[in-house]
Amino acid sequence: MSWVRRVLVVEDQAALRMLVCDMLERCGWETAAAADAAEAARLFAEFDPDALLTDIDLGSRPSGAELASMLSELAPHLGIVFLSSYPRAAAGAKVMGLDRAVFVSKQDLGSPADLVAALEVALSTGPVPTPSVPPPTDALGTLTRHQLEVLAMIARGWSNEQIAEASGSTVRAVERSVSRLFERLGVTGDAAVSSRVAAATMYVAAFGPAR
Repeated sequence: MSWVRRVLVVEDQAALRMLVCDMLERCGWETAAAADAAEAARLFAEFDPDALLTDIDLGSRPSGAELASMLSELAPHLGIVFLSSYPRAAAGAKVMGLDRAVFVSKQDLGSPADLVAALEVALSTGPVPTPSVPPPTDALGTLTRHQLEVLAMIARGWSNEQIAEASGSTVRAVERSVSRLFERLGVTGDAAVSSRVAAATMYVAAFGPAR
């Protein structure tokens, strides 16, 4: 089961906000839109986005940078893209002080592909912890401790709902983790093969049956 990625779009100019949402929806993203940081904060928990796309200057406080900082504290996985008329140099080497943020100039925006590419970069730049006990295969060796724990539950035949209950997470968060896990293991390319079965087989081959 794949998950449709969600992006929270925060832009005080209504026409641009609608345009950006339309562009991203045409590229397969699910969007929610807010005109300011306060509205975005209210939407955040309900919408559970994978990424935040925000202007830096929202015409009021909190700014887009302050919003991004606050939301990234709540959700470290959150990809952050600033779409702004701000000068790139003024945003700093760390964009607005955030390590994983990506900056896109409104003046340089040429196509929906530019926004999608920026979001992809923002979602792929998170730190990858090294497992304390490296597994014996190269593919499994790229997984984080959390991903190995999820993989063990998959190998037990657990559903996403069961994994969510056991880990104290939401089903959507588990879907997100499982999708990224399958991509790491390279088991998503063949429609004729169940990604879940392929991943579980790799785990059993390395560690034996999960208990």
